[in-house]
Amino acid sequence: MRLLSVLSAALFGGALFVGAASAQEIQERTIRWGHLNNTDHPVSFGVQKFAEILLAKSGGKMKVREFAASQLGNELQQQSALRGGTQEMLSASTTSLATVIPEFGVLDFPFIAATTDQADALVQGAFGKAMIDGLPSRGLIGLGYWGLGFRNVTNSRLPITRIEDFAGLKLRVIPNPVYLESFSAFKANPIPMAFGELYSALETRTVDGQENPYTVILSNKFYEVQKYVSATNHTFTQNIILVSKIFWDKLSPTEQRLMQEAYNESRDYQKEQTRLQTEKALSELQAKGMTYNAVAPAELERMRKAVQPVVDKISASLKPETVKLFNEELERVRKAK
Repeated sequence: MRLLSVLSAALFGGALFVGAASAQEIQERTIRWGHLNNTDHPVSFGVQKFAEILLAKSGGKMKVREFAASQLGNELQQQSALRGGTQEMLSASTTSLATVIPEFGVLDFPFIAATTDQADALVQGAFGKAMIDGLPSRGLIGLGYWGLGFRNVTNSRLPITRIEDFAGLKLRVIPNPVYLESFSAFKANPIPMAFGELYSALETRTVDGQENPYTVILSNKFYEVQKYVSATNHTFTQNIILVSKIFWDKLSPTEQRLMQEAYNESRDYQKEQTRLQTEKALSELQAKGMTYNAVAPAELERMRKAVQPVVDKISASLKPETVKLFNEELERVRKAK
């Protein structure tokens, strides 16, 4: 609906631009954009805003077709489709990109950022740019990052108020060494599982709990099968806006510029939607019957110390120059006001 609402403005406003450019510079294109989230999630809102901006800038020629809720497969399947040129765009977690470039995994280290602004500054600086610069050799183009919010633990057994509460808890985690080893350090029983299987596993008590941003917990109705939500804020989830390099190389320089501008102009909107929807989601989760608890700073510090050996171990397996840049940028953003 949102696309239709701006169509006339796009055609009118874009007409001046198209008139100044040759017909060859902007072609009629339909861009398939896939992601895992539902259409009531800030990722979807960001896709829609990007689509509106690109439609207007291209004079109605470049249209985005959204495929939400894993319609095009999981993130690894969609990554493969982008690299093969059968899908044009994907908003993917940095976690899944660690299978392509392992150094992306440092963004999943627990407790690296204390605030949304710190997490945002980390990927918008030299480290985030260096990681994007490595993508073309893997068949991908990165336009930039979107933040999805801090991840928090839910479960059906007890509130998590201290590290000892994790003991023996069966938690679904992303199939990624950082998550598996971090929750093992908490003495939980981490179980790797595809996101699409999670609701059923929670419902049948195959797992006791999981960890995700509040917006994901609400959008996927985990409140129906989970009782407790605890503000562990252990990891800030980042998405990268990816374009198939095969598709990108077919675009004219003008079209490439419009794509980048659409990302640049939609980024602040998506960030604000994440903030607003995070606050709203937590209130709604409590209204729907979930029991919420904060976690004391001293307990969070105990958790951070417990996973430091995991951070050290995984860092040692990555490119030293990338880890050095990451740590330098992390120190910079932590010192910034």
